[in-house]
This record gives sequence, C-alpha cells and structure tokens, in this order.
Amino acid sequence: MIKLKANGIKWLKGFHLIAVSCWVGGAVSLVLLYFLKDKVADDGVLYGINQSIHHVDMAVVVIPGALGCLVTGLIYSVFSNWGFFKHNWLIFKWIVTITAILFGTFFLGPWETNMMEISGKLGMSSMSDDEYLYNEKMNLIFGTIQVLLLIVTIFISIFKPWRSTKGKHI
Repeated sequence: MIKLKANGIKWLKGFHLIAVSCWVGGAVSLVLLYFLKDKVADDGVLYGINQSIHHVDMAVVVIPGALGCLVTGLIYSVFSNWGFFKHNWLIFKWIVTITAILFGTFFLGPWETNMMEISGKLGMSSMSDDEYLYNEKMNLIFGTIQVLLLIVTIFISIFKPWRSTKGKHI
C-alpha cells in the first residue's frame, strides 16, 4: 500500500486539526447557544436561535467537521503507519468518532430539528410545550456529554495512552 511521506502527513494533520476544530468548536457553540434562550421574550428571536443552532450543526460547521474527522482519520489509517487497530488509543478514537456521528445523526440532529420546527410554529409558547422541552433537555444533556467526550478524545490523541495491541508502549 502507498504510504504518505512526511510532508503529506503534515498536510493531512493540518486538515484533520481544522476538522476537529470545526466539530468541537461548533459543538461547544451549540451548547452555549442554548443559554441565550433564557433571556428571550420574542417569538422571532427564539425561532432565530433555534435556526442558528440548526444551521451551525447541519450545514456550516459541526457535520462538515465530523465528516472531515472521519475522512482524514480514514486516510491516516490507510496511508500512514498508524493503521486502524494498532494502538488502543486509536481504537478508542474510532469508537468515539463513529458513535458520536451516529448519535448525532439519529438523536441530537432530530431533537434539534424538532425544536426549530416547534418554535417556528408556536413561538414563545414552545417554552411550555412538553415536546419542545423534552427535545431541548435531551439535546442539552447529551450534547454536553458529547462535547466533553470529544474533548477527552483530543487529549487521548495528544497523550496516546495505553499500550499498543502488540504490547509496545507508545
């Protein structure tokens, strides 16, 4: 298999870091945007915040960042000496990345889309709507957990703990 040379690895690392920055920075932004709703008293502003959350997640920052991490991770695994399962810390990163993308796709994204749709229909009445409040609570709790897990994964990537699956310490 063709392997990337040192310069290619540096370019790949740069793109990987940009993707990580988008994913984690966007996810932190989403969590912080929830706290703007506490001071809202206008239907349009509430809907606007929910639209902003939706667009930062779906189209502009978070999903492109997550997919960028996945793609650059695949390229790293195939075209460098890191591989997919050579090191336990890499296995951890793969599990977190795939789980976070799937959880975001099937839970966080739909909860967030529902909040946007409900606030578009009900305006400020959304703040007393059971479905809206449930979606908001689940998204805030699990979105925060996901952000923290992604941050832990960054440090796992930096420190590369645990022994390799071949018994060597990296």
